[in-house]
Amino acid sequence: MTTPLQKRKLMGEINVVPYIDVMLVLLIIFMVTAPLLTQGIDVELPQAGAEPIEDIADRQPIVLSVDAEGNLYLDVGDDEDLPKTAQVIVDSVRTVLEASPETPVLVKADRAVQYGYVVGAMVLLQQGGAENVGFVTDPLETYPVPE
Repeated sequence: MTTPLQKRKLMGEINVVPYIDVMLVLLIIFMVTAPLLTQGIDVELPQAGAEPIEDIADRQPIVLSVDAEGNLYLDVGDDEDLPKTAQVIVDSVRTVLEASPETPVLVKADRAVQYGYVVGAMVLLQQGGAENVGFVTDPLETYPVPE
């Protein structure tokens, strides 16, 4: 017989069904919003002055120039004023770097050139064996000040 003063036995289990429901809803929300988070956003990059590279003063660097139309010019070999093909650039850079691996490699791009052309130029230099690539820039005073 049970008396009214008799204590009930406590249940030691947790009901996890509501937690599973919440977890599934959160999983669906994150699956829907995750692709939206990987999109690019517009940013205004800061302007900063770059210091000259001191250790290339005694060595002649390889300079790959990209003009506003995306043409590539390499200051190695003959006809430096004529645009070069991708294969000529890769072969020329590879030849110079095999003979002198410490030769600095620089990219000099026009201010109006599309970013993709600069990346493509860097890929060609990498295929030619360049491990470190620097950028030739103008001093900060030559750029227009935002208003």
